[in-house]
Amino acid sequence: MVSAPLSAVESSAGSKERLRLWIRLLRVSRVVESELRERLKRDFNSTLPRFDVMAALYRAPDGMLMSDLSRFLLVSNGNVTGIIDRLVTDGFVVRAQREGDRRTSIVRLTAQGEAEFGRMAAVHEAWIGELLGDVGETDAHRLSGMLKAFRSNWEGEV
Repeated sequence: MVSAPLSAVESSAGSKERLRLWIRLLRVSRVVESELRERLKRDFNSTLPRFDVMAALYRAPDGMLMSDLSRFLLVSNGNVTGIIDRLVTDGFVVRAQREGDRRTSIVRLTAQGEAEFGRMAAVHEAWIGELLGDVGETDAHRLSGMLKAFRSNWEGEV
């Protein structure tokens, strides 16, 4: 497949600006994510996916079905299973059978897992504050609202 240069593609009003926005969002996301991965490894011997799983479980104190956890994180069941296995081994998560259905399990953080995630989350919030420190509170609120509205506009169509 041959692609034409952007200048040769007919565009609607504002499409080039939206393309620039997408590239900037992607770049910022990649830079911040890379830095977070490095810091989580260095300071907590953890990975970003592990942090994400713990964050999801922290928000669900009664636990989550493995399938719901996968769907929430937008990853496969296999990816989540490996992370959960390691978190169980480390004592941060417990796995229980769903009442009346042995094929499904519910996972939740242990007290130790809640404490560990609490420590990680506080440091993570400070890192985000540092990495996005040039974005003022008003701008952050406005941008967050715009992205939330954007998500709700297309979310049902995918």
